[in-house]
Amino acid sequence: MMAHSSYLKQLDHALAFMNDYNHFLVVSHVQPDGDAISSTVVVGWLLQKLGKSAVLINEGELPSRLSYLTEFDTIVNYKKAAPKQQFDAIIAVDCADFKRIGEVASSFALDAKLLNIDHHPTNNGFGSVNVIRAEAAATVEILFDLIERAEIALDLNCATAIYTGLLTDTGGFRYSNTSPRVMEIASQLLAVGVSGNKLADHLLEKMTMAKLKLLQMALNRLTFTDNLEIGWVFIGKDDLRNTGAVSEDLEGIVNYALNVDGVEVGILFKEAEDGSVKASLRSAGKANVAAIAQEFGGGGHVRAAGCRLEGTVADSITKLVEAVGKALV
Repeated sequence: MMAHSSYLKQLDHALAFMNDYNHFLVVSHVQPDGDAISSTVVVGWLLQKLGKSAVLINEGELPSRLSYLTEFDTIVNYKKAAPKQQFDAIIAVDCADFKRIGEVASSFALDAKLLNIDHHPTNNGFGSVNVIRAEAAATVEILFDLIERAEIALDLNCATAIYTGLLTDTGGFRYSNTSPRVMEIASQLLAVGVSGNKLADHLLEKMTMAKLKLLQMALNRLTFTDNLEIGWVFIGKDDLRNTGAVSEDLEGIVNYALNVDGVEVGILFKEAEDGSVKASLRSAGKANVAAIAQEFGGGGHVRAAGCRLEGTVADSITKLVEAVGKALV
């Protein structure tokens, strides 16, 4: 593995953390995506190999399309079954900042120690031990390195989870974060027996009828600035109910705005149940959307970020589109 000694040191500290405790709580960010759930599953697998026990948890519903992952069914939905006990040792994966952990944080003991493993450049190192590698395409990439460092052989279940995280966070190996290292890891996972084509078909091509209806609705509302540099779609809180779609069906819709020739930034605005508006931003490269999202209390990556806006939908759209416009000047 080609890596700086400081990164290898971080990996060693992470392994020491895992060896120091016997029982862990493993959590990823609210409204988890493929990388978040895969990372949760992979850490659970690694702890098991190290002879440890763990409770895997997330604040809410999990994306059902990831239900093929082993251990998926063991991930606790905090809203339905909050654990009774407090945990001393926490492992947070793919959480750009502490608040992305959500309500699960109330299960942390007051003096809990936290291992923070993440690839978001906006991560402020909120752990007692931190492994933050912004060059990594996905958090599972760091976990692959960690498993390699621990000299533990991958099995098909773990390899499938790592491949899932890589595939979803690189947009099917199409985004600019698809590094030589990503392809090298993917190659090793395929050699273990991962069915790359089946995963790509399931995760990137197939969609439910409900998602198709949601997409039709979204495309009807696709709007662009006069100079065609910014495009956005809006999903109202009743739209999911009316189409029978679930929040995981929103994934990828923002790309329809971004993929139009000449568009520099695509935005998906989603009205939350509490009336606030959640925005997902994607950049073609000219604008750093992580910096824009941070202005609104959010964060993420240079090309993919998110934030939450208070105020009416119309206000939120005006404010954010204006901020993006300034960044593009």
